Amino acid sequence: MRSPIHIFSVAEYLEAESKSEVRHEYLGGQVFAMAGGSKEHNIITLNIASRLRSLLRGNVCDVFMSDMKVKLKAANQNKTIFYYPDVLITCNSEDRDKYFVNYPCVIFEVLSPSTEASDRREKLVNYQTIGSLQEYVLVSQNEIKLEVYRQDLQGDWTMEILGSEDTLVLNSINLSLTMADIYEDIF
Repeated sequence: MRSPIHIFSVAEYLEAESKSEVRHEYLGGQVFAMAGGSKEHNIITLNIASRLRSLLRGNVCDVFMSDMKVKLKAANQNKTIFYYPDVLITCNSEDRDKYFVNYPCVIFEVLSPSTEASDRREKLVNYQTIGSLQEYVLVSQNEIKLEVYRQDLQGDWTMEILGSEDTLVLNSINLSLTMADIYEDIF
């Protein structure tokens, strides 16, 4: 027996999400529940967000954690997507919506076994369509390791791998984070 898949409009999704106790990502009309994270995942996310919030206090930039959505268009399609990044930063004064960000400049995703494939492929490709995004950082929770994807002035993307002796330089906001900042109380 076949059942039709309900395709939600953006308005239906936003209305349902505002009342839901469980977060859902939206991919072109389909809605997917998100799993909870580990203690390590939560500590790393909090370390990044709190350190960035402290450094950017009084600045035009805003730092958000995993309850703020980012809105974008799917790569090579005209379908709307809403993701919940672990940490995101916007410095764009036009980002005034109450429930999502349109113009992030930095996005962090802390890798989990259930999301790693999506973070490395689907989200990477889709995030790279955001014109304002300059840096996308994948953070391992099993070892001290970051993958930093950066968009240059020509619009090309490069990838850099950072380890325990390196410092994360965020060119888009002119700040740096040490691995000790990111992995405090983890290793």
